[in-house]
Amino acid sequence: MTGILIVVGLLVAVFVGFNIGGSSTGVAFGPAVGSRIVRKVTAGALFTVFAFLGAWTIGRNVIATMSRQIVDAAAFTPAASVGVLFFTGLALLISNLYGVPASTSMTAVGAIVGLGLATGTLNAELMFTILSAWIVAPLIALSMGAFIGRYLYPYLDAKLAFGRLTDPLIAIDTRGTIPRLSVNENVAPRDIAGSALVVAIACYMGFSAGASNAANAIAPLVGNGAIDPSPAILLAVGAISLGGFTIARRTLTTVGDDVTDLPILAALIVSSVGATIITVLSWLGIPASLAVSTTSCIIGLGWGRASRARTLAEIATPSPPGEPGLGVTTGALTAPPTEGAADVAASPTVGELAEGETPEPDTLQASPDRVPRVGEENPEELSAESLFDPAATARIVALWVITPTISVVGAYLLFSLLA
Repeated sequence: MTGILIVVGLLVAVFVGFNIGGSSTGVAFGPAVGSRIVRKVTAGALFTVFAFLGAWTIGRNVIATMSRQIVDAAAFTPAASVGVLFFTGLALLISNLYGVPASTSMTAVGAIVGLGLATGTLNAELMFTILSAWIVAPLIALSMGAFIGRYLYPYLDAKLAFGRLTDPLIAIDTRGTIPRLSVNENVAPRDIAGSALVVAIACYMGFSAGASNAANAIAPLVGNGAIDPSPAILLAVGAISLGGFTIARRTLTTVGDDVTDLPILAALIVSSVGATIITVLSWLGIPASLAVSTTSCIIGLGWGRASRARTLAEIATPSPPGEPGLGVTTGALTAPPTEGAADVAASPTVGELAEGETPEPDTLQASPDRVPRVGEENPEELSAESLFDPAATARIVALWVITPTISVVGAYLLFSLLA
């Protein structure tokens, strides 16, 4: 019976890893796909490689935390391991079916918390530390995004002014016997440099996702000794890769197209902030959500950009009745500042140039000296395009709450009945 449960546990771990790949690939490479730099297949391949590197190195710290520190390793009986993995996978599957990049770490930890509460083995002190990190990390991402959007983004945009692509910069040509990479030749050198940075940082995010999320699929099995960490990592990354090439197509569309239409510079900022926060937490052995940190930075960046239309004194002063405040705009965005924000200054679209035409530097780059100061920008210009869709963002936040809740409640009820 124990052997059968271990086999079932391995199968469920593959199921969980599959759903993790579907969620995390969208978070890591959504900006790169949305910016039309790489295709979805290329994103899946790059994500697999760097997720493995992250899981094999600092991901071992997170595996140790989740396999024997949140609850005692003895609590991970074969039956308990199957139950934890089942509820983790079920909650993630629900989120992926809605095309939402779920918080995999919160969902997996939630299932372990349900086990710990039911068996009385929960390490309350460690969980307080993890919960604190879950609160502080998105606040840091939000604050950094807001600061950059309000005070630095216009100057960075005037200095760099990357264009947007209508066709992928990098694609995998599968027409021959051996697949090979192909590069879009109708792209300005400046945009090639910017696009290369976006891909590099997306790979960095893949590293962070592997470091943080591989443990979510295999920690219970490592905890009960059913499998050693090294082969467990190979199993997890294989399953994650499968999800990255299949179900991730929906989350790539959600992050890349529905949530935001990111200019290259904004994608660089968002990806860098999110990946760095999660890499640091993973190094500390704390499971945390790349999806939450990344989206928090998107929200902060958009709010910061929109808030440039008013000074801090004006923001702090309530608007007279009948007059719109900062949270009410006249463009495509009408959500309050905590739920939505105007798009960062839109970069030129490379696809709008005549075929074979090379953009002149002056058409892509404004002088930093001509960037309007805070309080001088036109609110209507700032709200011409929304940085993210408030409705899509609300759907994502709702699923972030629902999936861990399903995981905690389901695991607690199951293990309470079995106790």
